[in-house]
Formats: sequence, C-alpha cells, structure tokens
Amino acid sequence: MTTCEICCDNEVIFLNPDLKIFVPPQMADCVTKVELSVSCSNLLDKDYGSKSDPLCVLLQNTGGDNWVELARTERILNNQNPSFVERLRVDYHFETVQNLKLAVYDIDNSTSDLKDDDYLGGTELTLGQIVSSKTVTRPLQLQKNKPAGKGTITVLNEMASWCLLSFQDTFGKSDPFLEFSKQGDDGRWQLVHRTEVNTVHKHTLLYTSTFLVDCSDHDSDGSHDLIGSFTTSATELLKAAQGSQVAFDCIHPEKQKKKKSYKNSGVVSVKSCKLVTQYTFLDYVMGGCQINFTVGIDFTGSNGDPRSPQSLHYLSPDGMNQYLGALWAVGQVVQDYDSDKLFPAFGFGAKLPPEYKAAHHEFALNFNPSNPYCKGVEGIVEAYRMVLPQLRLSGPTNFSPIINHVASISSSAAQANNASQYFVLLILTDGEITDFDQTRDAIVRASRLPMSIIIIGVGPADFKAMELLDGDDGVLKSTVGEPVARDIVQFVPYRQFKDAPMTALSQSVLAEVPKQLVSYFKLRGLDPPKAAAKS
Repeated sequence: MTTCEICCDNEVIFLNPDLKIFVPPQMADCVTKVELSVSCSNLLDKDYGSKSDPLCVLLQNTGGDNWVELARTERILNNQNPSFVERLRVDYHFETVQNLKLAVYDIDNSTSDLKDDDYLGGTELTLGQIVSSKTVTRPLQLQKNKPAGKGTITVLNEMASWCLLSFQDTFGKSDPFLEFSKQGDDGRWQLVHRTEVNTVHKHTLLYTSTFLVDCSDHDSDGSHDLIGSFTTSATELLKAAQGSQVAFDCIHPEKQKKKKSYKNSGVVSVKSCKLVTQYTFLDYVMGGCQINFTVGIDFTGSNGDPRSPQSLHYLSPDGMNQYLGALWAVGQVVQDYDSDKLFPAFGFGAKLPPEYKAAHHEFALNFNPSNPYCKGVEGIVEAYRMVLPQLRLSGPTNFSPIINHVASISSSAAQANNASQYFVLLILTDGEITDFDQTRDAIVRASRLPMSIIIIGVGPADFKAMELLDGDDGVLKSTVGEPVARDIVQFVPYRQFKDAPMTALSQSVLAEVPKQLVSYFKLRGLDPPKAAAKS
C-alpha cells in the first residue's frame, strides 16, 4: 500500500493514494482541444530587398462565406520556409463538419488588421481531415484554382493532454479534501475539481504543466479551514515512479506572513506513482483507425409511390427528400475518417428489375452486388437517384439482414486483433419494422463487434419500435434474454430536425459514436494502431 503523509499542526493524517495519470474516458463528454502545428515551404516573396515575414491565421466557417478567426501564429522574419512555434488551438467535435481555412500573410506593420498585409496563400479543409490524417500537406492557393507559386502548407495535429488522478483515502481525526486548480491564459487559477471527503474517489483533471492543490479541513457548516497549498505537475509527481522521494510543503499564506520562522502546515509525501494510459477517440483516429461507413435505405411500400409528392421517396425539384437530407447530414461527417472514401450502400424491401419477383432484403444500391461501393456521399446519392425510378417498393421491412451483413464484415476485422477498423451502419427507414425479434438478436450479437448502428426515422410514424432498439430507457436484450455488451444503437426521428440546420441532425446521431468506439476497443484491451506498434 502506498503512503502519503500530511502533518497538520501537530496532527498526523495518513492517506493511502494510488496515484494514476492518464487520459480519461470521460473526454467523450467534454470538448477536446486539438493543437495544430503549422509549417510552410516555398512561400511567395512579397518584400523588396528581403524575404517575406509570414504569419498564419486559422479561421472557421460559420455559414456561407462567413469566416471567423480562431487563432494566429507568431510572425517570423525573413523566412520563406517558416516553422511556426505558436500552436493553433481549436475545439474538436466529431459529430459536425468543421470547415477551416489556413491563411498565410506577409506582415509588414505592427497592426493586427490583415487587410493591409500581403496575402501569400491559403487552403481550406475540415478538422476531420486533419485529425484522421495526423499530418496534412496542401498547396497554397491565392484563390480557387490559382496556386501561390510552389508554396505549400503542412499541418500537424496533436491532442491536448488530460490526466485522471485516482486516490483511495483513509483519514484520522481531520476530514481533509483537496481542490485542484489549473492556470488560465490570464494567469488566474481556475478550480477544476473538488474531491469528496473521506471516500474512495477518482478525479479528472486537465493535464497542465502546473496545477495548484489546496488541502482543507472539511466542516459540515461549509466553513472549511485551509490547511495549506502547494503547486506541482504531473511530471513532478511521476518522479515517485522511479523511487524518488516526492514531497510538498503545505503552505498557509496567512501563517507564512505572521511567522518569520514558519516552514509549513504539513508535508505531503508521495511514496509511489504509476502512469497508466487510457486512450480517447482521437487517439484511435489519429493512430490510424479507419471508420467504415455503410448505408441501408428502406424501399418498402409504406414509403409511398416515389412518383407521388406524398411519398417519402419523392424527389423535390432540387433533387432532394428526407432520405437524402439525412444521408448528407451524417455522411459528410463520417466520410472524413475513411481514407479511400468508398462506401457500400444497400437498399431493402423492394422488387428489382427485370423480373420484379420477390422483394430483396439487401441489394446493392448501384445494382452491382460484387462491388457495392460508392465513391463518397456523392456516389451514394447518385446511385440512389439512378435506381429509384427502377424499383417497385414492396416489403416486408427487415433490418436484420443488413445488420448481419455489416456484422459479418466487422467480425472478420475483429479477428485481426487490432484497433485498425470500426464500422458505422446508417439505416434510413420509415419505421414500420417487421423482423423486430431478429433485429434484437442481431444487435445483441453486433454489440460485441467493432460497430455502431445509427437509425434515422423518416416520415410521420411514431417509431416506438425504434426507440426500444435504442435502449435509452433500459438495456436491450435478445429474445433469449441476453443483454447487449454495450450500447451501439442511436435513433432519432428526422422530423425533429426538418427545419433545423443540417448540422443539428448530425450532432444528435453521431454524438455517441466516439464513446461507442472507445468502449469497444477498451473492452478488447486494444491500443491505437500506432501506439501498439511502439509498445
């Protein structure tokens, strides 16, 4: 048992902490910060008699042609191949498409306004493309299809680190608790966590270079007495892992002012410290995990004749309907995490030409069963519009065949015993499910595989069956009572987002995917591919 000893005004309190520092699974519930390191090569030379003095600005699209500045690097003098030290920090959200622009300027004055500075070129890309590639190099353009000479820009991304501290405490007469604070950009200390009193607990903290620890004696009336404070860092604490003595004086500022001979109000000694890694979604994506996207579209008769304006498959004059709206919202986000952008797409519940005999419960949307892959979301949309006039909507509405199809592929990937692939199945349906029991069984089996299922309900149905599959109101079980190993289904009705921005739908249905991916690989004990290769 490790020991931490606090001496407080002639009282000795023995603590027994098992201190761990690692990235917490709770990160999926928080905003993740991504830091971008930028370098350029072969920049245009806009100065006479010297080289350009470049600076890089990071902007994010807020809709249409509107861009807002998020951060900028330092200015580097006389350099056409700069490597900027100042990192660009941006909040990362998997469930939305974050369109970014990196713009490089030649700065020749002391003002912050860039309008009077020479533009050396820029590039547009999504944050998803950056984090899924780790390093991205793009040619700089002065405007669309007009290159900025031979100039290029390279973006390297890193995730801001977090730590989790786990203590197991036993106390004597006092009732101490700890408060952890991190230092903000303005230099002020910001409270990030307060421990409970006299209990076994875990604490999640931002893994900063320095943090402040206040140790106080708890009083039931809320008038807690400060025992003392100290500042430290994870690096300092980890010295105990090599057997070094790590001790901190608990300093009470008022007592320090009053007594010249004052040393401390106690000493915190860390006898042991262990480093444990707990990977997050970004660790897996940046480590090389590919997210494979598959689509299943409901072509059953309950959707209505596609030629009728009342049909859910009816294409409006702009070539859209609810099915395509949902497909675009989700697909545009997920496609950034698949390197080849080839997505298998299937339909179910329709009779196919030329015989139009029995209904098919799983057919390739491009009518090519040996190669059902479509190039990007655009390819899926093109295949949908091509086959729609040729189909005869029929029934029944069976989900289990397409779930089992993706499950069989993910099962094969799971045999590789690494974290290189994860599968997301998007089912678009009007909700009149026929094989509910078979679907339950298929989902329970799939919950032990590297896959997630997103169901978007199109049209006015009540979708009670879909809500049962989601399992938010209780654990989904198979027909023989076997519960799901983990929650892998997310359902939302499209009508709730019909008049909302497209991003609102993707945020709702994709918010759970990062946690689902991490939960699977954690269950299997699999590290991110690049991390596993180093170990």
